[in-house]
Amino acid sequence: MRAKDIMTSPVVTASPDDSVKRATRLLAEHGFTALPVVDDAGRVVGVVTEADVMTGRVPHDARYRSGSSTGPVAGTVGEVMTPAPTCTQQGADVADLVGTLLEGHHRAVPVLAGEKLVGIVTRRDIVRALSRDDADIARDVRRRLMIYGGPDRWSVQVTGGTVTIEDDHDDATDRHVATVLAESVPGVVHAAVRHRGRDPD
Repeated sequence: MRAKDIMTSPVVTASPDDSVKRATRLLAEHGFTALPVVDDAGRVVGVVTEADVMTGRVPHDARYRSGSSTGPVAGTVGEVMTPAPTCTQQGADVADLVGTLLEGHHRAVPVLAGEKLVGIVTRRDIVRALSRDDADIARDVRRRLMIYGGPDRWSVQVTGGTVTIEDDHDDATDRHVATVLAESVPGVVHAAVRHRGRDPD
C-alpha cells in the first residue's frame, strides 16, 4: 500500500493567521485530531492538533479553586501550531509511514506530491484499512489480478487480511507481480501465490 491509497483527500486546512477558535471548530466538526497549516502559497508550514488548541485555554473553575489567572492566551494558529511538521510523499510505503507515526508519536502526517499538499494520513486511516472486510479485499485483489492475467487465471482467498492466490501457471515473475498487486490493496497484511494444485510449503 502507498500513502495515496489510504489518505484522506481533499484536505481541510488552516492558515497561520486563522484564529485558534476557528481551528478548534474545524477539528470538532470533522472529528479530526490534527489539521495541516498552509501558507498563502499552499506550502505546509505546520500542524495544529487537539492538544495545541486545548493547552492553556481551559481556565480553572473559580468557584472551586482560588489563585491567579493563567493570563492571556494565544489567539492565532501560527502561535500554537507545531512548525516544520513531518510530511510524506504520496508514493510512500504505508509500512514505513506506520513507523513514522508510531516512532514520532504523530497522530497524522500530511501527504505531498512534490511540495503540494494532496492529502493526510492519520492513524485512523490505517486502522480503517486494516479493518476492511475480507470479502471486499478479495474483490479488489481479483480486480487487479484480472487486469494483469485475465478473468479466469487466478483464485483468491482472504482470511484475516492474509491473501492466498492460486495460479494456473508456474512462473516466478508472475508470482512476484501478483504478490505486489495484492499487497497494494488496502487491508492486505500478507499475500502469497502458489501454483494451483501444489500443496503450500
